[in-house]
Amino acid sequence: MSDVDRGAEQAIADIVAARHADARILGEELSPAMNDRAGLVFVVDPLDGTTNFLHGFPWYAVSIAALVDGDVVAGAVLNAATGELFTATSGGGARANGQPIRVSPITDPRRSLVGTGFPFKEGARIDEYLRMLEPIMRGTAGIRRPGAAALDLADVACGRFEAFWELMLAPWDIAAGILLVREAGGVITDLEGRPCPVAHTGVVAGSPAMHAWLLERVAARHTSALDTPAPPVHNQ
Repeated sequence: MSDVDRGAEQAIADIVAARHADARILGEELSPAMNDRAGLVFVVDPLDGTTNFLHGFPWYAVSIAALVDGDVVAGAVLNAATGELFTATSGGGARANGQPIRVSPITDPRRSLVGTGFPFKEGARIDEYLRMLEPIMRGTAGIRRPGAAALDLADVACGRFEAFWELMLAPWDIAAGILLVREAGGVITDLEGRPCPVAHTGVVAGSPAMHAWLLERVAARHTSALDTPAPPVHNQ
């Protein structure tokens, strides 16, 4: 985490404290290990896409979600580079800059654009990821890796991506995006197809048709990777 992340997260925490004195914050810097989700909890990623930001690549975001007793009830993702704002409320739909959004109507995988994120902290999972990548590359019109998961999920919600997957994300990466996708008519699960938790988890998201197509390919290779015995460890 950079000094920019820390400063932005503290600024958000100060605003929350002033307006909701009883609320708590789940975020990478302030309380990354908090497990108690009772009451009002704000899940905050002050700078999703830190590497993009540090390199001047204009694709990074602020993501904030509100949980009540563990359920996501509101979320917002701001593309800080472009000013585009995505919002969602439970039962109230999803919007981009105030206008209603829906997931893509495309159901043919060969016409679909799929977002992804590479394993970058867990090098041991690269082979597992590559097993997933080949059939998805062969079956779609293209794959993109912009580098900010909150925006990837927002792009699923507004139909720019037909689907998205990543092997491991943090709760602050996905909390707002979970609600965006669901309220836009999409489906978001973990790699086994269970409802996506606000937790450290793998993610598969998309329109109903494309989620099913992508999950089938991801889950099969994820399962085979888990069933494969670990290679022997050789002392150096």
